[in-house]
Amino acid sequence: MIHIVGLCASPRRDGATEYVLREALKAAEAVSGEVTTQLAVMAGKKIAPCVDCRACIKNHSWCVIPDDMRELIELFVKADGILVASPVYCMGPAPQLSAFCSRLRAIRDCFPDLLKGKFLGAIAVGGTRNGGQETVVAGIHNLFGIRGMNIVTNEAREYMGGRVWSDDRGAEGAAGDAVGMAGALSLGRRLAETTLIYSYGRQVWLEKQGRM
Repeated sequence: MIHIVGLCASPRRDGATEYVLREALKAAEAVSGEVTTQLAVMAGKKIAPCVDCRACIKNHSWCVIPDDMRELIELFVKADGILVASPVYCMGPAPQLSAFCSRLRAIRDCFPDLLKGKFLGAIAVGGTRNGGQETVVAGIHNLFGIRGMNIVTNEAREYMGGRVWSDDRGAEGAAGDAVGMAGALSLGRRLAETTLIYSYGRQVWLEKQGRM
């Protein structure tokens, strides 16, 4: 069994970004009965940005800022694959997502293996057709790729990441973007397939190493 967590970085519930992510997670589950998914949302969560206090490094511990960060990162640690969806903010990911990723310093300096070997897919939802979706996907890849995660892209000719146009009409608008939704669903399937294949290969490798 593999488990995929979908993180919705939108500060709002039930909007276009959450809709696209839910549909992509359904596509991932449809790949195999061995795939389970879980939706996590940042809406309503309190997550402050890193303030460079370096307490995590000094104490070899998790971040000491008392907010909802720990709840989300624990979901990431237990997941095999992670699908991150963000609305476009000024040609970049939502600021809430940037704050979240800035707080992963403890993983880099204290627990570097916690995200190693996990797979990541990125989805961006914009209000206009060419509203920064590609730069947001690249931003998500950068934010998580530096933590040792493996980037999963789309099928050939679909380029990289899910890129959906909502036309500023919420979930209804996103659903109307047939091309964008097809790419997002394809990404969900590809993430599930890649993660599942890796899990089988890893099991064989561990058995050969005498660690199973």
